[in-house]
Amino acid sequence: MKVLAWLAALAAAATAWAQDPATNYPSRPIRVIVPFPAGGAADALPRIVAEKLTARWGQPVIVENRAGASGGIGAEAVAHADPDGYTLLATPPAPLVINPSLYTKLPYDPTQFVPVTVMAAIPSVMLVHPKVATNSLREFVAYARANPGKLNYASQGTTTVSFLTTEMFMAMAGGLKITHVPYKGTAPGLAALLAGEVELMFDNLGVTLPHVRAGKLKALAVCGERRVASLPDVPAMAEIYPGFVSVAWFGVVAPPKTPVSIAEKLSAAIIETLKLPDAAPRRRAFLLPGAARARRAPPRRRPAGTRTRFFPWLRPALPRGPCGCARAASRGGSRRASRRAPFP
Repeated sequence: MKVLAWLAALAAAATAWAQDPATNYPSRPIRVIVPFPAGGAADALPRIVAEKLTARWGQPVIVENRAGASGGIGAEAVAHADPDGYTLLATPPAPLVINPSLYTKLPYDPTQFVPVTVMAAIPSVMLVHPKVATNSLREFVAYARANPGKLNYASQGTTTVSFLTTEMFMAMAGGLKITHVPYKGTAPGLAALLAGEVELMFDNLGVTLPHVRAGKLKALAVCGERRVASLPDVPAMAEIYPGFVSVAWFGVVAPPKTPVSIAEKLSAAIIETLKLPDAAPRRRAFLLPGAARARRAPPRRRPAGTRTRFFPWLRPALPRGPCGCARAASRGGSRRASRRAPFP
């Protein structure tokens, strides 16, 4: 009887092993879709991960840029992909938590993606071209107020963190009038700022810090909750405009109905990859001291609160918020209370 029981247990274990889709995963190339162009942290972080996962698993992990519609084109492609873990979305917040907060209809349901991990969270920074004769946030606000419509600002497109951060800044600074010039990603927007084609851009400091240190750009404020060690003389925006916080996280999600076991295997592998001695310094080049570490986002338990803490314009209680949301919605749909998305 003991032998029969042992054989039955062994058979049950073998059946469970055979049925677990993560057991032999991955057995072929993995495609990671980045819904923005190359040149920014949204593209660079997944490439660090892809390189190390390729070496770890012996299967190619390929990063593919599919830009457009504020990340919506890439998100739609992943939403309709097979739920087998071989197509992933690596993205900042726009297509997952900002777009659904501003538009009534999307070609995908952001609440159905299966969370994998958050690779990093990076505060935004206010960047100004040196040709603007202001050296502090207060001076810039005074100059913009005295010259309505004269200045231009770049963003990666309507509904991106950069766009909404700038709109929130203009509103909280008393209704500044600065013209929006949208670009298809961080790289072209940053190039325009460096060339003096626009005067202002809010972006993450990770990719722009070298330009600030070289004197090619001026950092007037950081948008975390406090100052950062790398720029100790640059004030936090919240010091002047209390409650002003803008932090962009960079997450990985899988198509709807992807098995939990595959998502968990991916999550563990990505976190371990970002801790490798040769990968960690490259990742830190895109982060500020105190930026969030890579962490798991379990599919069955989605932490709440961070989304509206980092992005105050997403609070349903502020339908016309201090951020230009109503203006953004009028160009492409009406704003609605956001539903729970894969990440906070």
